[in-house]
Amino acid sequence: MASTSPSQASLLLQKQLKDLCKKPVDGFSAGLVDESNLFEWSVTIIGPPETLYDGGFFNAIMSFPQNYPNSPPTVKFTSEIWHPNVYSDGKVCISILHPPGDDPNGYELASERWSPVHTVESIMLSIISMLSSPNDESPANVEAAKEWRDNRDEFKKKVSRCVRRSQEMM
Repeated sequence: MASTSPSQASLLLQKQLKDLCKKPVDGFSAGLVDESNLFEWSVTIIGPPETLYDGGFFNAIMSFPQNYPNSPPTVKFTSEIWHPNVYSDGKVCISILHPPGDDPNGYELASERWSPVHTVESIMLSIISMLSSPNDESPANVEAAKEWRDNRDEFKKKVSRCVRRSQEMM
């Protein structure tokens, strides 16, 4: 695997940011947290229509490693969110954000994990898809996954509260 210098990563991130500004993608917006740091982005995900998250505005920080795109960024919600695939600290747990190669736990195929072909757009679309259809097979938040499976009404109540709070923060 070719190594990426921080300047190559910066150029790639600059290009992806410019592309998103020129052609925004439905479902999210993205920008830099601080103009002097291309490696930390502020993103807002709009709750997907006809899902429990519909109407919500969920903020997150996307942090890119210096060797991006060879390694995946991390995405961490700063808005309160109740979801089986989001740790209690807000960190998103989906396959494409896991390091490339074979899964040491044997849950994921290498093809499902991080690949340098992913872009900010493909990551955000994966997170939007995750909101639409939680994966309770290997949850980051066991309590949310259990509730999603066994007590859907209580799960819906918690998500509704998160959606309301996210709207108040706008």
